[in-house]
Amino acid sequence: MSGKKKILITIGSIEAEAELNESKTAELIYNSLPIEAKGSFWGDEIYFSIPVKAEPENPKGVVELGDLGYWPPGNAFCIFFGPTPASSGDEIRPASEVNVIGKITGDPKIFKNASLNESVKIEVVNE
Repeated sequence: MSGKKKILITIGSIEAEAELNESKTAELIYNSLPIEAKGSFWGDEIYFSIPVKAEPENPKGVVELGDLGYWPPGNAFCIFFGPTPASSGDEIRPASEVNVIGKITGDPKIFKNASLNESVKIEVVNE
């Protein structure tokens, strides 16, 4: 066992695997899975509230393509797959700082085709 925490994010027919990092926030989220919630778009970001409360942990004001974040003010899980309304140029800028908790292992741009009429599901991938 590699110790990597793998998760599967599903929205309708779109599925993406991701790996969580070693942060406390990622651990809290991993331990609360599975989670199912209604998502919202904010530019090329999908976010939704989750039943996890975490403090800011090494928060970042700009993230990378495919990063997964936790937004402490809204207890929200965030999937970043392109620029947001707060971005300048090609940067990916959350509404305010997020805890980066992991990364999509495939192509994060598949989320551009997501329909948020479907719930977002996050579950553990057992190897």
